[in-house]
Amino acid sequence: MMVNVRYNFKRKQAFCLSQLRNYHQLSRAQGSNLFPYHLHERSYYHQISNKSTLPQVPVFLHAEKNIENPAIVDREGLLKYGDILHHSMSLAVEILQLFSATDSMKLNGERIALLTEPTASYVVGMYASWICNCVSVPLHPSHPASEWEYFLNDSQCSLVLVSETLFDSIRPVAEKLGIKVKIISREDIAQSYDRNRWFQPDHASNPKKVRKQYESRKQRWFDSPAEQVMQKPALIVYTSGTTGRPKGVVLTHRNLSSMVSGMQVSWGWSSRDVILCVLPLHHVHGLVNIVLTSLASSAVCVMEPKFDAATVWNLLTTPLVKNLDRNINLFMAVPTVYIKLMEYFKENVEAKDDTMSANFLKLSLSQNIRLMVCGSAAMPRTVSERWSEISGHHLLERYGMSEIGMALSHPLHGERVPGSVGNPLPDVEVRIVKPNVYSPVGYDLLAEGDSRRTIVTKGCEGEQGELLVRGPSVFKEYWNKPEETLQTFTKDGWFKTGDTAKYENGAYFIVGRTSVDVIKNGGYKISALGVEQHLLEHPDIVECAVVGLPDITWGQRVAVIVVLKAGTSMELSDLRSWAAKKMPPYQIPTVLKVIQLIPRNAMGKVNKKEIVRDFFPETLERH
Repeated sequence: MMVNVRYNFKRKQAFCLSQLRNYHQLSRAQGSNLFPYHLHERSYYHQISNKSTLPQVPVFLHAEKNIENPAIVDREGLLKYGDILHHSMSLAVEILQLFSATDSMKLNGERIALLTEPTASYVVGMYASWICNCVSVPLHPSHPASEWEYFLNDSQCSLVLVSETLFDSIRPVAEKLGIKVKIISREDIAQSYDRNRWFQPDHASNPKKVRKQYESRKQRWFDSPAEQVMQKPALIVYTSGTTGRPKGVVLTHRNLSSMVSGMQVSWGWSSRDVILCVLPLHHVHGLVNIVLTSLASSAVCVMEPKFDAATVWNLLTTPLVKNLDRNINLFMAVPTVYIKLMEYFKENVEAKDDTMSANFLKLSLSQNIRLMVCGSAAMPRTVSERWSEISGHHLLERYGMSEIGMALSHPLHGERVPGSVGNPLPDVEVRIVKPNVYSPVGYDLLAEGDSRRTIVTKGCEGEQGELLVRGPSVFKEYWNKPEETLQTFTKDGWFKTGDTAKYENGAYFIVGRTSVDVIKNGGYKISALGVEQHLLEHPDIVECAVVGLPDITWGQRVAVIVVLKAGTSMELSDLRSWAAKKMPPYQIPTVLKVIQLIPRNAMGKVNKKEIVRDFFPETLERH
């Protein structure tokens, strides 16, 4: 049977290469009609250098490259890439049977929700959806039923793939909305099989029959030319809702491939890598940056059901991962995860004055981990510096969004400017602009750049403006929201991130959200993130969130909610006296509230509109 698999694999490789050639032909055709833009009475074509050169095919097809290599390690064991393909095809056939579509071997863009714990079954469910030409809609297990209902109803899902442990929770919601539910079991995925259904057509018993059936089979949707395949929707990922009700971000296969390729090139991914995943998979960080990029790189993804500080410390320092002959050498997380790891270190190592364990941990991480990445929220500089002292790693920070994937990143090698998020990834163009209603495009250009260089308009070094992004990773649309989609792009086709940025010292800095993290006080524009970084240097403050409150005199007042160390207390006067030595007077908070816990979403982000609503409702009532 290995002869059949090998034959089909080679055939499929040829298909992938033909797709790549088609994609490059399309790119060259598009290259003859680049977008001109007119600013400062100039007209020219902007060209990107250092583009990623990896094959532009749907990310799940990369699994064919190394079918005998280990792909996923979870609590239940190890699956190879061939196993992932086999079980994904088996599940795809079952899905097609539910819709009586086995003859055509495809569904036309049906939305299929995915609700499982972070295990191999999650990947199988997503790949199976794509094999059926469906759009996967990831859900998070910890969300309340009302959130599931909103996502399922908004995306118009027709099927939910769910694990056995979550079936009883989602069933009432699915029944209410009239949506089919299918259980996908991790135990079933662990079952052995005789023939790999990805390569081996059903009912074939010998090589000649296999070849005949393979060549006479109906064309699958992803056998089409690349320009047709890559424009198909693949994911609907819902935004964090930090600026309003979550919106469904539609990402195509081309978007995902571009996101993955940019990170592969920039961060040096290879088949030798082993990455630990402790992040939720309903957002780009965990799903695309970690899971899909590792699998597209023929690397290994070690999936943990949830974050636990003790478990993560153990996995990061163990010489061999269980069921694998290698150690973990890549780690990506949000600031909250690194903070929790440091708290565990402080309680279990520093508090015991255990110098030997501290040295062992630092040596293990220094030697075994090649890269540690932080993102999804701003990382306070003091926290980053403390992590460097503990681990020996200077965190690589990057900037991205659900709508664009990763856009900016510190370099893999070279100087990582503190407080910055580096420079554009391959295939990404960025601009920093300020509004100008008299300009044909609605703005003036402060700076523009790509992965090779950035050009700053004379006299605008360090000036703040909104960050714009353009490139193949930029999303297609907000699901069923044409007006909001239109509003989030400039007249000349650039995506408006809603984030304020500046360029100085050879790197881009994110000042904060244009709407919530830039506080306008008496003519000053104050970065809420910058104030937070200063306040976190206070010895008694564990966490804080700074917001702007409406004020008839000053426009906005600087307010802060803080979480203090156990056994400490704080008055506003004390904080202001301390802060007077750290920051300008206009940046010092005039409102203080001490709380037990700052509410965050699953990605560790703070919804500042909700902070104002929940902790300062009186200000909304007066305005």
